[in-house]
Amino acid sequence: MHRILLTGSNGLLGQKLVALLRNQSEVELLATSLGENRISSTQGYSYTPLDITSREAVHEIFSSFSPTAVINTAAMTLVDQCESEVEKCRSINVDGVKNLLSACLEHGVHLQQVSTDFVFNGKDGPYRETDDPDPLSVYAQSKYDAEQAIIRSAHTDWSIARTIILYGVGENMSRSNIVLWARQTLAEGGDMKIVHDQFRAPTLAEDLALGCWAIIEQGCTGIYHLAGPETMAVIDIVKRIGQYYGFPTEHIQEIDTASLGQPAARPPHTGFILDKARRDLDYRPRTLEEGLALIDEQLPL
Repeated sequence: MHRILLTGSNGLLGQKLVALLRNQSEVELLATSLGENRISSTQGYSYTPLDITSREAVHEIFSSFSPTAVINTAAMTLVDQCESEVEKCRSINVDGVKNLLSACLEHGVHLQQVSTDFVFNGKDGPYRETDDPDPLSVYAQSKYDAEQAIIRSAHTDWSIARTIILYGVGENMSRSNIVLWARQTLAEGGDMKIVHDQFRAPTLAEDLALGCWAIIEQGCTGIYHLAGPETMAVIDIVKRIGQYYGFPTEHIQEIDTASLGQPAARPPHTGFILDKARRDLDYRPRTLEEGLALIDEQLPL
């Protein structure tokens, strides 16, 4: 029996993990997040609020629930906001992970940390798990520091699941994602300024959830790259969404990253080589069009 402690369950990946794990006969799931549960279906799992920045709260929940594995999806992910709120970013993304790590070490529990392509500088993508990170922003540095805290610790039962530009449909979400935003804006015929010099592999949230669970179910450890199978310019992501729906794309204006004047630096070209995840986990991520087809089932236009 797997006793899974899930953090950040109100987020997009967290919601998909709840949907995936709540009906698994071999799983007892405790979902946690800040505040109240945003997921309407409450069957098949338990929920309790948890702030991972509180070391005391983390250790209390370990004592009461006795997990066999933790999946940490809790994070501050607004990249530009992290530049101006450095202490908050590091409190959640680094100190919170260290709290979970210390409890996992004490109780002998597997810790799975969800991380990001932003740990790389984007000069040599796509990347393998063995490539050297070089973070460019406060957010990226916080995620890299969390990885390093885990890797360099005395704890050996851990996994790191890195991903890229997550998309999908969630309930009561505090923010949108590129696919849902582009889908709606294209449908409305609104003007769009999209960068042509950033390359990403859009990742369906359901696929990432499957990969995260496969790591734990199969008892794997180490770093895994889990992303979509296609790396493309961000503008091409938007254009392919328009083509899929037959929306006009003449409102899309090409711009370069520098013209946006964003506070945080972005890696220009990431993408992942998925060979390890395909081999070890039978990871089979869906193409962008396959992901859009699933979104259509969940959220008709």
